[in-house]
Amino acid sequence: MAAPTLVFLHGFLGEATEWQPLIDQLPPVLRPRCLCLTLPGHGNPGSAACSFADWPDWLDHQLRQAEVGEYLLYGYSLGARLALSAAASGLHAPRPAHDAYQGKGPRRCALILESGHPGLTSAAERRARASHDASWVQRLRHEPLPCFLEAWYRQAVFSDLDEQERRRLIARRRQQDGRRLARMLAATSLARQPDLRPWLKNNDAPLLYLSGERDGKFTALGRQLTAACPSLEHGVLAEAGHNLHLSRPEALAGLLSNWLGRHHFL
Repeated sequence: MAAPTLVFLHGFLGEATEWQPLIDQLPPVLRPRCLCLTLPGHGNPGSAACSFADWPDWLDHQLRQAEVGEYLLYGYSLGARLALSAAASGLHAPRPAHDAYQGKGPRRCALILESGHPGLTSAAERRARASHDASWVQRLRHEPLPCFLEAWYRQAVFSDLDEQERRRLIARRRQQDGRRLARMLAATSLARQPDLRPWLKNNDAPLLYLSGERDGKFTALGRQLTAACPSLEHGVLAEAGHNLHLSRPEALAGLLSNWLGRHHFL
């Protein structure tokens, strides 16, 4: 049986091409079956922003257009939150093991979350996050994009970046449309995302959570989720921060390939 398609969703400000260094390190059987999507609100010229409510339909349309059958959904940061939201909505839910796949439309086999948040747990946290994200939205609307990017990549979550890496990211991101990005950030703020921990706890399909050793916040979050979710495995990548696939693609490919092999996806 052919290996399933590995569908990649980048993070906020990201692009489909940023997955290539990781793909180049994956087993040869899987490389031709990788699909990298450009998220709504991203790219140049790019598509319109998309809310959590509209996201499953958008993803379903993209996968059907690409004639994807069985697939593994891999999301990073915002892409991880969107991947988790799509799965929790029931989109392309895995069938029971005895129900053989008949090739009729997309079918999700597993979920891989890199540095993704499952959702805030209190109204106070959501209010604080809504205010935080609203300030970034205003900056995107009114500042030149390079100025926004300079401030964005100096947040604590990106503290592992050195100055050369920061400059490289800013150069890659500066060609996008700030107003379109602002609409996407507003529509997909963590404040708007439901707490999806209950879904994770009850999920029985293969699930991998990835974080970097230097990203204390998301590594701690991964450990909490592992303790509460029986089907979730947590991989921690040494000497990596928030963005594993850009900073350590070779090591990440090794960790990912091992997990894929154990679950018979290769």
